[in-house]
Amino acid sequence: VTKRDVCTPGFAGRVRNVRDTTRDAVYAAYGVRTRFDGRNGELDHLVSLELGGTNARANLFPQTAAGRDGSAEKDRLENALHDDVCAGRMRLRDAQRRIARDWVAEYRRRFG
Repeated sequence: VTKRDVCTPGFAGRVRNVRDTTRDAVYAAYGVRTRFDGRNGELDHLVSLELGGTNARANLFPQTAAGRDGSAEKDRLENALHDDVCAGRMRLRDAQRRIARDWVAEYRRRFG
């Protein structure tokens, strides 16, 4: 995936397709018995699709919406990194590394 790909409007929506079997396997691997419904959390991509991440099991995890490090905060960081990449302020690979290495630390560094 290239910068051009991720900066094309609609890219993430076109590649967003996690199979139910994959989804079930991820929840089971994390010991989560009930799927999140969007209000209480989501099955999330560690490296988001808008940053060139994939739907592979290794890139997925169940993420709660609750707390200081919930899905809304990660979404905010994903959007900021995507904007930086598309504006040429950051290389795509650097954005991927930052979010994969420790997204919580990156969020706090950027937003406090």
